[in-house]
Amino acid sequence: MGNSALKAHLETAQKTGVFQLTGKGLTEFPEDLQKLTSNLRTIDLSNNKIELLPPLIGKFSFLKSLALNNNKLTALPEELCKLKKLETLHLNGNHLRQLPASFGQLSALKTLSLSGNQLRTVPTQLSGLRHLDVVDLSKNQIQNVPDTVGELQAIELNLNQNQISQISMQISHCPRLKVLRLEENCLELSMLPQSILSDSQISLLAVEGNLFEIKKLRELEGYDKYMERFTATKKKFA
Repeated sequence: MGNSALKAHLETAQKTGVFQLTGKGLTEFPEDLQKLTSNLRTIDLSNNKIELLPPLIGKFSFLKSLALNNNKLTALPEELCKLKKLETLHLNGNHLRQLPASFGQLSALKTLSLSGNQLRTVPTQLSGLRHLDVVDLSKNQIQNVPDTVGELQAIELNLNQNQISQISMQISHCPRLKVLRLEENCLELSMLPQSILSDSQISLLAVEGNLFEIKKLRELEGYDKYMERFTATKKKFA
């Protein structure tokens, strides 16, 4: 892409606060964007070939939304965690194995999408994010859900299409968790904590495509309690 095209995009972004350049085969984060660190609220560089997010990302202190879906990122810089106003982060379809240690400092984060990466566990850093609403960790390589999940503030957690065979009972202590998606994993019925049914806030539990028949779920203790929450929620949205 020529300089004049990039220049036009930068001029538009200066007025609108939105920089969107998707599907252009970019191999690196446009350095020229640092001229707009105080202007930009939204950056979308999805469907490119970017391998590295440079430390200068930490300078975009007013950024609310960052999308880098379908790139070639293998890691994220610690500087990303300086973005105190960031509410939405979309990183689907990259090669991420872990999150930066200080990821829990993204205090405004509400929506986090990490579908189609190479995560092996639910990152412990997520438990520190107080405003998190939706977390999508589907299509990763997660094998177990650790105890720290009990502190997760999210309303919806998507763990579909992983390799999960173990889930901590702490998941039933998530204070705001209403929707838990666990479809197409490696769960035996005996490994599903019954407290999810009997003693949690969860009103939608999706577990199709595991190592048990769905009708067996209905025989578990606490299923009636779960159905009460499920029905009450359905009525609310009907």
